[in-house]
Amino acid sequence: MTDQLLTFVQAHLLLFLALGVASAALIANEVHGTLQGGKRLAPKDAVRLINDRDALVVDVRPPADFKKGHLLHALNLPLAKLAERAAEIGKDKTRPVIVYCALGSSQSEAAARLRKLGHTEVYLLRGGLNGWMSASLPVTAK
Repeated sequence: MTDQLLTFVQAHLLLFLALGVASAALIANEVHGTLQGGKRLAPKDAVRLINDRDALVVDVRPPADFKKGHLLHALNLPLAKLAERAAEIGKDKTRPVIVYCALGSSQSEAAARLRKLGHTEVYLLRGGLNGWMSASLPVTAK
């Protein structure tokens, strides 16, 4: 059995190398996001935080994407304009904030910026909007 596995790996070496690189990239992304952006919430945990603690939801995607669909009551603060529009979040820096983008790639930077502005509880939505929709949770275009 070991001989067959070794022969298979040798015959498909490029595919196994690609798998290794992709796995390393996913692990590095998760580690970087955790170190840089903070705790990532699964969609069900985000729902619980919104309902139990009135968390503010911030969508950092461009306005055109926001108009196509977003979480209910989300505030659209595009990443490029986050610093200049941060006052729209409100003065209560202790209120939990959940940040999301489309896939979860740019929300870490937004969370780090919000922490620098003094917000004490900033969470990331695991998987971004796509993760939310994959969990069969509702979005709105209103």
